[in-house]
Amino acid sequence: MSKIKDALKLMKEEEVEYVDIRFTDPKGKLQHVTLVVDLVDEDFFEEGFMFDGSSIAGWKSIDQSDMKLIPDAGSVYIDPFYAEKTMCVHCNVVEPDTGEPYSRDPRGTAAKAEAYLKSSGIGDTAYFGPEAEFFIFDDVR
Repeated sequence: MSKIKDALKLMKEEEVEYVDIRFTDPKGKLQHVTLVVDLVDEDFFEEGFMFDGSSIAGWKSIDQSDMKLIPDAGSVYIDPFYAEKTMCVHCNVVEPDTGEPYSRDPRGTAAKAEAYLKSSGIGDTAYFGPEAEFFIFDDVR
């Protein structure tokens, strides 16, 4: 069974009411849009969801703001913290005209890095994670 069919099956079995589509901005902040479950079908996973990229700091100018989120059906899970049954799905950000990964999408950048490691023979697995680190300066010149 395909990942899309698995995701749709999970929606029905869990009686999901909302689908939260998520992506990360260049600063690492999780952005999301919540949709009623009736808007999510096989086409949603294949065709994606248009959004305004100028609303994300550092991405697009207002005159060229169209962007597309392509849901990754392999990333779905039920979020236990929502009051209503909500399925979350992480998305890849792509250029709507070409379908090419957007160069400033952190998820896309991580995928490119992993592909480079494999193709160059440096490694076959990459692990990425957050690092909560900061510096305190007494003086800055």
